[in-house]
Amino acid sequence: MVLEELAVRLNDREYKNWLKAGRCLLILKEGLHPLITQRARAFHGDLLNQNPLLRKPCETSSCKPRANRLSSACRACAGWQAVILRHRRQPDASLNWDNCFPPNWRTDHWELAKAFMPRGQGKVKGAEHCDASALLNLINHCDCFQFVDPKFVREVIRFRNELMHSCELRVKDEWMRRYQTSVRKLVRQLSHVPQMAIAGKQIEEMLSVDLSICVSGLDQMDSAALEGLECDSVSQWETSADLISQWEAELLQEMLQELLQAADDDAKDTEQLKSLSVFLQANRDLSESFSLELQAINLLEARE
Repeated sequence: MVLEELAVRLNDREYKNWLKAGRCLLILKEGLHPLITQRARAFHGDLLNQNPLLRKPCETSSCKPRANRLSSACRACAGWQAVILRHRRQPDASLNWDNCFPPNWRTDHWELAKAFMPRGQGKVKGAEHCDASALLNLINHCDCFQFVDPKFVREVIRFRNELMHSCELRVKDEWMRRYQTSVRKLVRQLSHVPQMAIAGKQIEEMLSVDLSICVSGLDQMDSAALEGLECDSVSQWETSADLISQWEAELLQEMLQELLQAADDDAKDTEQLKSLSVFLQANRDLSESFSLELQAINLLEARE
């Protein structure tokens, strides 16, 4: 399939930078999954072994935060809350209790981990369902990841936020150079983890590939030219174009979900969402793929 609109977008170098940087974050996220899961489970088990009081079940089975405050928890859940606070890497950092269902802290390592993550993780059941921001913030805030330099983690979080809040969906070459340096430093810290070593290689490949060649090469082939190619060559071009389109969709989907959630929490903060809506509607292929999200944006705008 000739993806003409995608080819046009990839003729914009700064948009291509945005897409490649976002794809690197998705690769990083996949590499972090096993490490995060293993460390969160071990951390939970250590807490239970060190403090028998934490093994007591919630006395009401209904303790829950209100307005991100957990002020009326039973003794068992209050004990967990105190332990969680002691294990912050930055003692003055605020935690998102709204992510948690305290009665499950005793039995679910992931329910514990979510306290250290950004808001909006309440329904997330495991590392494989988190975005890069959630996982990186967990590493930054929980001291069970003390073996990772928080400076490198915070740098990547900052670049990630700049990328995902870019109204133009474009980043300059100089930004890319600084971003690459930060990601490489973080990956190097975790290179002893097999999945992170693999992710590091994939990130290097993504940073060096010229995405526009994959698509434009196919677009420039007419039917006569295709007849002279081996089937495998034609298939390779098609796969490349389809893969790039898939990467783009995954990144835009993550961005849309984050912006829609933020806009739902604060109806005043919708400017970036409007910019993204304009971009999607200007590209017919994307407007069709994200028609439901565009409807949700329209509803939000109607409420203003």
